[in-house]
Formats: sequence, C-alpha cells, structure tokens
Amino acid sequence: MAATEVDAHVPIREGEYGEKVVAVEPGGVEYIPLSERHGRPLDLFFTWMSPNLEFATVFVGVIGVTLFGGSFWTVAVAIVIGSALGSLTHGVLSSWGPKFGVPQMVQSRAAFGFWGNILPAGLNTFTANVGWFITNSVSGALALLALFNLPLSLFWLTFTIIVVAQVLVAFFGHNLVHAFERYAFIPLVVVFGLATIFTFTHVNFVGPNPHAPVAFGGEMGAFFLVAAAAFGYAAGWNPYASDYTRYQRPDVDRRQVGLWAGLGVFVSCVVLELMGLALATVSGTKWGPQDSPTAQMQLAMPGAVYYATLICIALGAVSANVINIYSGSMSFLTLGINVPSHIRRAIVAIGAGAIGLVIGIYFQLGVAPGSRYEEFLLVIAYWIAPWLGVVLTDYWLRRGDYGDESVFYDRTWNPWAGALSMLAGLVVSIYFFSSQALYTGPFALHFPQFGDLTFLVGFLLSGGLYYVLTAATGGAKLPSRS
Repeated sequence: MAATEVDAHVPIREGEYGEKVVAVEPGGVEYIPLSERHGRPLDLFFTWMSPNLEFATVFVGVIGVTLFGGSFWTVAVAIVIGSALGSLTHGVLSSWGPKFGVPQMVQSRAAFGFWGNILPAGLNTFTANVGWFITNSVSGALALLALFNLPLSLFWLTFTIIVVAQVLVAFFGHNLVHAFERYAFIPLVVVFGLATIFTFTHVNFVGPNPHAPVAFGGEMGAFFLVAAAAFGYAAGWNPYASDYTRYQRPDVDRRQVGLWAGLGVFVSCVVLELMGLALATVSGTKWGPQDSPTAQMQLAMPGAVYYATLICIALGAVSANVINIYSGSMSFLTLGINVPSHIRRAIVAIGAGAIGLVIGIYFQLGVAPGSRYEEFLLVIAYWIAPWLGVVLTDYWLRRGDYGDESVFYDRTWNPWAGALSMLAGLVVSIYFFSSQALYTGPFALHFPQFGDLTFLVGFLLSGGLYYVLTAATGGAKLPSRS
C-alpha cells in the first residue's frame, strides 16, 4: 500500500518537527507522515559508527584472550564473523524503517501481536535503559576519574556528568541524536584510530592459553564464545534499527540505507574489538578483578594519546547511550503504557535517565566492563536471536507486505505464534546450550569445544517453529480496515 494511503489507518505523530535540531521531538511511537520525512542513507554510517567507538567495544576483544584463552588469530576471525552476522541483520532491519515509518519494536507487533510484543519490547526496555545504559555510563565515568586523577569516592560525580549529558541529547530526540553522532564521529575516529595504531605496534601474536578462566573448550570453544559475544554486541543494536531510519522517505534507496547502517556497525565493532584483542597481548598489561581495564592502555601508547583516548571513552559512552535512551524510551512506550503528554517519549527519556543514575551509583564497578561483561553480552544474544528468527521469518512469509499497517497499532491483533516461538527458542536453547557461570546446559557441559551455541540454536529454532505454526494455521491474516 502506498505511504500516502497508510496515513488514514494509523496514528500519526503529532506536531511539526521537520529538520530542526535543537527542538524537542514531539510524540512517541506513532507513524511518521511524509511531510516530516528527511535524511540521507549516508547519515546512518556516522550514526552507527560513533556509538561503538567506546571502551565497551574494546573490551569485547580483550576477553577473547584474557578470559576465553583463544589465540590471537582465532579470536580475530571470531570477532569478524560474529560482528558480520550482527551487522548484516542490522542492515536488513534498518532498511525497513523508510518503508513502514514506525519504530522497530512497533514493527515487531505484526509477528507478536500487540500484547505478545510485550515480551521482546520489555526485554529491550530493560536491556537499553538498565543494562547498556549503566555499563556504558560506568565506563565513561571511570575514564573521567582516570583523566583527572580523581579518587573513586568521586565516582558519583563523574557518573552524574556522563548521565546528564546523554539524557539531555536523548531528551531532544531524533534529529539531535543524528547530529550529535555525526559531530562526535570526527574526534572519535581520529583518537581511536591513533590508539589502535599504537596498540598494534606492541601486539604479541599469542597462541592459545589453556590456563585462562574459561578456556575449558580449547581453541574451538574460544572461537564460538568470542563469535557469540561479538554477535551479541553488534546485534544489540538490532532492536533499535528502524528507529533511526523511519524518518527517511519511502522512495529512498533502501539498499543504501541498509548498507550504510550495517557498515557503520561492522567497521566500528571490528576495528575496536581487534584493538582490544591486541591490547590484551601487550606485555605488562594486567586484567585481574582489581585492575583498571582502561589504565592498561598506558602501556600501549604515548601519554598524550592515552589521555585523549580517555576523553573519547567518555564521549563514546555518551554517544552510545543517547542511542540506548532514545530507543529504550520508545520500547517502553511500545508496551502500551499511556503517557499523557505531547512529548511523552522525551519524558520517558528523563525517567530512564533518573532510574539509571540511581542504579549505576549504587552498583558502581559491579556493572563495568570487566565485571561478568561476557555473560551480559551472551545474554543479550540469547533473547535477540530468537526475536530475530521470528520477525525475519514473518517478513519473509508476508513478502514484506503489511497492508495498511494498522496491524502495528491494533490492540485486538494478538496472534500467539510469535511469542510462543520466541519463548520456546529461549527456553530450549538456554537449557541445553547455555555456557555461563550461573548455569551450563548439558550440551555445553559435555561438548565444551562448541562454546556457547545458544544464540544460533535460538535463532534457528524460533524461526523454524514460527514458520511451522504459521503454516499450520494457514497463515495469520492481517486485520482489514478497508
């Protein structure tokens, strides 16, 4: 159905916003009318490069050697493959934004139903507004402490500075988020580029380390664990993808939209994760529970570059979290909760920031990269992969045709196949294949050389089950509003 005809069947985002940057984006998760559409596919490269130029990305590469005990080249290949898979799905989902004009989690309602969609939208709300928000904010706060040589007792101050900065950008909304990422791109690329070059001048191409804490799966196990972590990191952005492309016109080249969005995630993740891999091999670096991960960079680069990198770690944390807060706020509104205000998304962003501030100050280093970070990455992959299996299968079955798009907002549209398939994929894959400190499934226990296959099994099982259930019911017909 033509975009001009969709307007009559879906709630339209109110207010005039256009291309104004320093203006609060009105509305919440409504359809973006054609009169408000703007933007270029190339913009998405900057939007997705900048959020990954931070220390949380670097640390994905670090754990491949220090925790999983992989050799340099095994970890490097796993990083590339895992990041490629997460970036590919990100590009695909990003290309849907201009076509449908609604946020990613609103699109998810087509497969899950209005109320069934609470499952992925709720998980995404928590992952964005609590998990990633606090992890990235702590990284930025610790970088400021190191930069100004402040005691840990002032963590609350630097953490608050980081949180206020990112909430402010996210409060204004879509246009300022894109502009912020574009301007942050230049210093982040220059500084992290130099840091990467200097780090590689000290690299040691180490072999496997059987004495690493989670090296019981050998080289093969390390490969699968790193690939899963790298996928979880890249795919962590997938539930946000269309949030940043829904303002682009429906007649834009959607292949270019997907290409630049996916490329932004892939390039930034691979380069910084490889930097982290190289950093982990630098002689003299220490990665114990009492060692500061960011401080290890001093051994790999000149002092001026190190201090510039600390500044950019803080900037990168803000770049990542304006994305998390913005999309997390829309995921919250997708739950069906009514916030009676014409700037409801902006209000939710403030609320998310306030909650994250309290939790972050309370837990402090307990949620920083280096503190069970690898488990957090794997858990993200656990739920996103089954969700992807369902939404990608649904799109394929319908050939991308959702009629007048009223299905995205119809509270009476509640097919059960989506939620059931995702739940089944989650339960079965975690029970049998999870490889975590808290729980190790029977397959992972008996075949540690396969690492953690939960995300792969969850994706295939949920997608396959959704296909079977949909075919068995003759395909869930979309509600008609004609």
